[in-house]
Amino acid sequence: MSLTIRRYRPGDQEAVVKLWEACQLVVPQNDPLKDIRTKIQFQADLLLVAIAEDRLVGTVMAGYEGHRGWINYLAVAPDQRRRGIAKKMMASAENKLRALGCQKINLQVRRTNTTVINFYRTIGFREDDVISFGKRLS
Repeated sequence: MSLTIRRYRPGDQEAVVKLWEACQLVVPQNDPLKDIRTKIQFQADLLLVAIAEDRLVGTVMAGYEGHRGWINYLAVAPDQRRRGIAKKMMASAENKLRALGCQKINLQVRRTNTTVINFYRTIGFREDDVISFGKRLS
């Protein structure tokens, strides 16, 4: 399978949202269209898509605020999993963050998502001894 990882383009929007929905990443408190609009206004080069045979099969959204990097919306089409796409997407995101001077990446995973937890462990992530807090501003 030939895989190309590239920066998000406006024409990708519909396919990205459909992928996120298929991967159950869209939840009521997150508007995927707003998330895409916000990301392309700030660090647009950190929203990546994977293309295989003219089909969008993966995404990853990275961010860096000068202290730590963050990963969001890592998604691979359900019928394309276990082919190394997520690992390649993460390597691309890590390389982009490293080039910005990022020395540590954080991400959050629901405790019940053991498959994803195990994936991140296999690519070198370890659980930090912290409590994750959140506060909705809208």
